[in-house]
Amino acid sequence: MTANPQFARVAVLDIGKTNAKVVVLDSATGAEIAGVKTPNTVVETGLYPHYDTDALWAFAVGAFKRFATSPGFDAISITTHGASAALLDATGALAMPVLDYEYEYPQPIIDAYAALRPPFEETYSPPQSMGLNVGAQLHFQQVAFPEIFAKVTTIVTYPQYWAARLTGVAVNELTSLGCHTDLWNPRTSTYSSLVDKLDIRTRMAPIRSAFDALGPVLSAIADEIGLAAPIPVYCGIHDSNASLLPHLVNRQAPFAVISTGTWVVSFGVGGDLDHLDPKRDTLANVDAYGRAVPSSRFMGGREFETLSAEIGPVSKDKASIAIAPVIEKGMMLLPNVALGSGPFSGQIRRWINDDGATAEERYAAACLYLALMSEACLDLIGAKGPVVVEGPFSINETYLAVLASLIDRDVIAVPGSTGTSAGAALLAGIHPVTGAEQNFVPRDIPGLRDYRRRWYAEMA
Repeated sequence: MTANPQFARVAVLDIGKTNAKVVVLDSATGAEIAGVKTPNTVVETGLYPHYDTDALWAFAVGAFKRFATSPGFDAISITTHGASAALLDATGALAMPVLDYEYEYPQPIIDAYAALRPPFEETYSPPQSMGLNVGAQLHFQQVAFPEIFAKVTTIVTYPQYWAARLTGVAVNELTSLGCHTDLWNPRTSTYSSLVDKLDIRTRMAPIRSAFDALGPVLSAIADEIGLAAPIPVYCGIHDSNASLLPHLVNRQAPFAVISTGTWVVSFGVGGDLDHLDPKRDTLANVDAYGRAVPSSRFMGGREFETLSAEIGPVSKDKASIAIAPVIEKGMMLLPNVALGSGPFSGQIRRWINDDGATAEERYAAACLYLALMSEACLDLIGAKGPVVVEGPFSINETYLAVLASLIDRDVIAVPGSTGTSAGAALLAGIHPVTGAEQNFVPRDIPGLRDYRRRWYAEMA
C-alpha cells in the first residue's frame, strides 16, 4: 500500500471505550501532526446506561472545525471500540441510545439469550458477560423495549454510525460485525443464524468494505465545520483491527500482534481457528480484508490502570530491578483484576507473599502478571513468529522484557500512538508509519520458569 497523492492529510475520529480523540495524520510520513481528545462518558439515566453520542458529536465537529484550516485535512476516516451497534429510525436518527456494553442485563433476559445464541463453532464468538456480544444487546433492547424497538429501521455497527452522521450513508462493515457479536459466521463470510432468530435481517444495513469512501461530508455539516471543498469519509474500522492493519501491510505471516488499550487483544496472524476455546475468551476477529484471525483477550489496560492507582507513584528503574526480589520471594498477583473476561474466567484477584512489599515491588509483580496473562493469550491462539506490541504497553520495558523471556522469542515494541488512528488512516491510502521499533530478545531471568509454574499451580 502506498500513499494516496490526492490526500496530503487525513483526519481520524477515534472513539475508544475510555477516551475519544480526533487526530490529523500526514499522508507522506504517517505521523500525527495534530490531535485533541476527550473522555468518553456514560450517561446513567434513561432507558439504560448509554454513551453520550451528542457530546461525542459536538466534540468531533468542534475538532474538525479546529483542524479544517490548520493543519487542514483532505479526508476523514473513523475507528471505534467494538461491542456496540446503533439503532436508527426512518429519519436516520437514533431510535434508541447506544447501549454501554458494560451494562448487566436482568438474569431472565440473560438466560433467554443463552438459549438463542448460535454455537461457538458457527460464529467463533464466545459467550461474554454484560453486553460484550452485540447480539445480546439487540436481544435485550428488543425484549425490554418492544414498542421502541419496533421503530428501528436500520442497524449499523458503531464506526459506521459516525460515518452515517457525516455522510448520510448507512452501512455495516466486517471488522465490527466479526468482533464477538454473535451475528457473523467468519468461515462462510455471511450473517449467522442469530440474525434470523432475532428477525433483524431486513434491518441490517448493507455491508461495505472498510476501505470504501462512502461519500462527502454532508453539505450542512461541511458548512458548520468550514470545509472549503468536498471531503470524502471512509467507511471505518473496529479499533483492534485498525491496530492490526499496519502490521498486515508491513509484515509477513506468521506473526502475532498484541494491541493494548483498555483491552489487550492478541492476534495470531497466519493461524487457524481449529483450537480456539470459547471458555477462555478466544475468538475469531475478522480483519480489514475479510479474513478470520484467531484472537484472544483480557482487559489488561483497565487492570493496569486500576493497579497503578492502587500502587501509586513508582520509579520505573527501581521497579525493573525489583523483578529479581519479587521472583525470589514468590510475590505474585493472580487473576482477575477485572472480572468477566480473559483466559482465567472465574478467578478472583489475590496477592501472594506481598507482606511489606514496596510500591516498586508491587509494580514489578503487576508487570509479571500482565506478561503471564499475555503469554497465556498467545498460547491459546497458537501464535507463531515474532510478537509485536503496540499501544501503551509498548513503552513498559519491564513487561516487554519479561514477555520475551516467557515466550522465548523476539518481542517488537512499536511505541507512539495507540495504532488505532494510524490503522484507520490507512483506509484512505495513507503511508504506513515507520517509526522506531525496539526489539526485546529473550534473556534468562533467574527463577522465572519456576515462578510461572507456581503462578499456575496457585490457580489449580
